[in-house]
Amino acid sequence: MPEIDFYKKGNGKSPVEEFLNSLTAKQAQKVVWVLQVIEELPKVPTTYLKKLINTDDIWEVRVKSGNDTFRLLGFFDGPKLIVLNHAFQKKTQKTPKQAIKLAVKRKRDYFKRR
Repeated sequence: MPEIDFYKKGNGKSPVEEFLNSLTAKQAQKVVWVLQVIEELPKVPTTYLKKLINTDDIWEVRVKSGNDTFRLLGFFDGPKLIVLNHAFQKKTQKTPKQAIKLAVKRKRDYFKRR
């Protein structure tokens, strides 16, 4: 079962934590619930965690809360640790290329500083 961690920039701030703090209590509660499901289930359904095709091993956590859809992007550091490094409210069918580029950039930064 995977463990989830949040990426921190060089200044110590976590973009994902900042995003979660901007959500309503109900929205944040749903995101936390999905993260717990990912950590607790031996096989996580693609409803909640899916690898993005044609990316540098970027995965997305998928959260639906009422009419709102949220995505948390990240990557695996080894077989068990998922590092989430970008989050946004999804408004279009496809995941924006800019969001994927930012997740890849932060992934490289993470491994460079580790």
